[in-house]
Amino acid sequence: MADDEIWDVTDIHGTPTGALHRRGDGPVPAGAFHIVASVCVVSSTGRVLVSLRAPGKDYPLAWEFPAGSALRAESSRRGASRELEEETGLAIAPDDLVLVGRVIEERALFDLWIARVEGEPIPVPDPEEVQDAEWVTLDEVRRRWEAGMFATPWNARFDQLWSTLEREVATRS
Repeated sequence: MADDEIWDVTDIHGTPTGALHRRGDGPVPAGAFHIVASVCVVSSTGRVLVSLRAPGKDYPLAWEFPAGSALRAESSRRGASRELEEETGLAIAPDDLVLVGRVIEERALFDLWIARVEGEPIPVPDPEEVQDAEWVTLDEVRRRWEAGMFATPWNARFDQLWSTLEREVATRS
């Protein structure tokens, strides 16, 4: 997460407007958006990978699925794949990701992707981004979410996407 990351500014449909935005300049302008992408990795055992945000990040020491902003000229799918590998060391090809859904946030379009892996590969967290990562059941994700252990933006995301996520996880277990 560098302050000099450059993002495409999009309209509400995710279409780039031609404008660019540097992360360190604060939020994108009102009425505009940038893409934030996340991956729920489902193991063949049925468990999912969650990560604990590093102490120096916004929402420190809160759980989430690996996530981050898509960079200039990067699709949501590619951004999700890149962020997953940067944060956990797990490489999943962008074409192996399936969209669970999109949440329209105040200044971001949040896309949740899902992918299946064999076994439970050992994550290698980037300590600047992630303090810890672990495989848990989806019931445990729900327990942590309801206990307020997930980063605050996940509340609205799960409110909108939870039932679809449950179905998608079940089909990949």
